[in-house]
Amino acid sequence: MTGRERALGAFNRTGYDRIPVKHEGTPEVNQMIMDHFGLTNMEQLLRVVGDDFRYVELPYTGPELRTFPDGSMEGYWGERYKYAQFEGGKYLEPSYLPFAGIDKLEELDRSHFPSSDWFDYSTVRTQCEQIRDAGYAVCFGTAGDMDFINSIARARGTEQVLIDLITDNEVYLDIMQARFRFYYEMHERVLQAAGGLVDFTHIGEDLGTQIAQIIDFDTFDKHFAPKLKAYFSMVHGYGARTMMHMCGCVRAFLPRLIELGLDVYDVVQPTVPQMDIEVLQKDFGDKINFCGSVCVQSTLAFGTVDDVVREVERRKRLFPEGGLFLGPSHAIQVGTPLENILAMYRTAGSLTEEVDDSILAISEGRDATTINMSKLF
Repeated sequence: MTGRERALGAFNRTGYDRIPVKHEGTPEVNQMIMDHFGLTNMEQLLRVVGDDFRYVELPYTGPELRTFPDGSMEGYWGERYKYAQFEGGKYLEPSYLPFAGIDKLEELDRSHFPSSDWFDYSTVRTQCEQIRDAGYAVCFGTAGDMDFINSIARARGTEQVLIDLITDNEVYLDIMQARFRFYYEMHERVLQAAGGLVDFTHIGEDLGTQIAQIIDFDTFDKHFAPKLKAYFSMVHGYGARTMMHMCGCVRAFLPRLIELGLDVYDVVQPTVPQMDIEVLQKDFGDKINFCGSVCVQSTLAFGTVDDVVREVERRKRLFPEGGLFLGPSHAIQVGTPLENILAMYRTAGSLTEEVDDSILAISEGRDATTINMSKLF
C-alpha cells in the first residue's frame, strides 16, 4: 500500500498492511536521527521512519518579518520570539507581546493583523499532485492555525487571555475573530486551489492541562464551538477531513468536537488514566480517529525499548483495521534515547532499516535544524 492508501484505510476502518505513522520531533531530535542514518534533510528522514503524510507549504509573500538587534524574530501579528537555550537544545519563546496591557478597542493597533493575501497559492495544486504521485496523504495547516488560547497568548500573555475568556474582553474577542478569519480564509483558498486533492487539514487549540480541561464548557460553546463548526463544515465541503492538535487532558471536549465535525484528534497525550488510548478507543473509537499517543513524557523519554515495543504492540491490537495514526504524543524531545525512537517505528513496521541510494538521492525538504515558524503564528 502507499502511504495515502494506508492513511485512508485507517481513517475509513477498511484495514491496511501496517499501522500508519506520523512523525514529529524537535530539530535536535530530527538531527540525531539524520546523523544516525547519514541523512541530510527532512524528506529523507520522513522516508526512513515511514511517515505516511506530507504537507503543502505556502510561500510567504507579505510584509517583511523583521529580525531585531537582540536576535528576536517577528511573527505575523507583530509579536516577537527569541530562542530560550536549555541543555541540549533551544525553543522559540515570545519576547515581545504587542497586545499586552490593551483593554480598549480604540487602543488596539490592527496594522499588524495579517491577511490571507500574504501568501502565494499558485503552487498548491502542483504540490498536491506531487505528494499524491509520491504516494502520501496530502495535508495542509499546522498545530498553530486557529489556536485562540496559546497563540494569542504569545501576543497578549497567557494569564490575560484566560481572564479575557471569562470576562468577554472586547480586545481579545476582536483579535480572536481576526485570527479566525485569517486562518479560515487561508485554508479555504488552499482547498480551492487544490481542487479536491487535500486529504486532511490541520489546526490546533490547547484545551487541556496535564490533568484536566483548561476552560469550562460554557466558555467553549460560546467562543470556540461556532468557529470550529463553521471551519469543519467548510473543510468537509471541499472533500477534506479535519485534524485538530490538542495538548493535555481534553477528553471532556471530545463528544462536543465530534458533534461539531472533528475527524482526527491529534496528538493524544496519555497523562491521566481517562486519556489512555485503550480507554479512548473504547469510548470514542467508532466516532473519531486518533493520531499520536506514544507518550513523549514517559515511555519514549524514560522507558526501555521493551516498554516502547509493548506500547506500540498494544496499539496495533487495539486498532487492527484502523482508527489510529501512530506517532509521538508531541514533538519527540531532546534527551529521548535514539533506540526508543527507532523501536517505535520498527515495531510499527514503518522503519527502513537500510537506507538505499534512492533515499539518499532526495535533496528536497526543509532543513531539520530549523523550526517551522508558521506553527507559532
